[in-house]
Amino acid sequence: MAGFATTLTAPAAGRAQAKYPDRPVRLVIPFPPAGPTDIIGRMVAEKLTPVIGQQVVADNKAGAAGSIGSTEVAKAKPDGYTLLFATSSTHATNPSTFVKLPYDPVKDFAPVALICVNPLVLVTHPSMPDTLPGLIDLMKKNPGKYSYGSSGTGGITHFAGEMLKTMAGGLQVEHVPYRGSNPALQDTLAGNVAWMFETVSTTLQHHRTGKLRILGFAHAKRAAIAPDIPTIIEAGLPGYEAYTFNIIMAPAGTPQPVIDTLHAAYAKIMADAALIKGLEQIAAVPYTDSTPASAAKFVTDEIAKWAPVIKATGTRIE
Repeated sequence: MAGFATTLTAPAAGRAQAKYPDRPVRLVIPFPPAGPTDIIGRMVAEKLTPVIGQQVVADNKAGAAGSIGSTEVAKAKPDGYTLLFATSSTHATNPSTFVKLPYDPVKDFAPVALICVNPLVLVTHPSMPDTLPGLIDLMKKNPGKYSYGSSGTGGITHFAGEMLKTMAGGLQVEHVPYRGSNPALQDTLAGNVAWMFETVSTTLQHHRTGKLRILGFAHAKRAAIAPDIPTIIEAGLPGYEAYTFNIIMAPAGTPQPVIDTLHAAYAKIMADAALIKGLEQIAAVPYTDSTPASAAKFVTDEIAKWAPVIKATGTRIE
């Protein structure tokens, strides 16, 4: 009888799998509403809905630098109905900052595809030198005199600043953490800190009006929205890149046909010119040819890139 039952249930399982998805899919966004992760996540969810034929519901589960939402997805049933909109915090820096991270960023997830990266920019007060080599030279000649701001200890803007200091030859510049990007930006505008890393969207208008100066875009390619701004690599620091990113992740153990269906949907939405334009308008860099394998390698490479930077700062979160 057992063999007979198997014979009956196997086709039924195949039919159930072939129907995926047959109900709404939840895309967990592990950060609060209205932030960049939420904005891009909702753009993606909206585009995926007609492609997969079921509602993709964006669900904010914020807290603990994205680890609350990530843990929920890691422990979810691996059936393709609970996905994560993973970020640099959840899958690049948290592994090195948290003493006990409640999920494994590699073993607990099955990547679908990398949607985009969101490069930072190096922005200075106008009183600073107008080139990156000039800024570095000033910092080197005045060790301990200047400071840089960030949105808070343990965030990507903090680690981007520390990586710049290291790659520029060990600059002695004090880190001043703020409670969020806006107060850090305000103090940079006021000249209370010399420089900071921030997003293009929050600094470009200040750059255009001369209130701040963007010295470089932290990516290998220039931003489509601001092609006149050089990359930090072009500006004089070879190999420097610092960005957040967004990857669609499923729980580990999700059946391959489900991953294939989701990846096919990703390929379709990334061929949508309106989505690409929307991403580029907020200075995101779309990835139109990502695969589950390349996304997995991207994550391990990012963890390896940031681990020594974070270790050098001594940042640990209980």
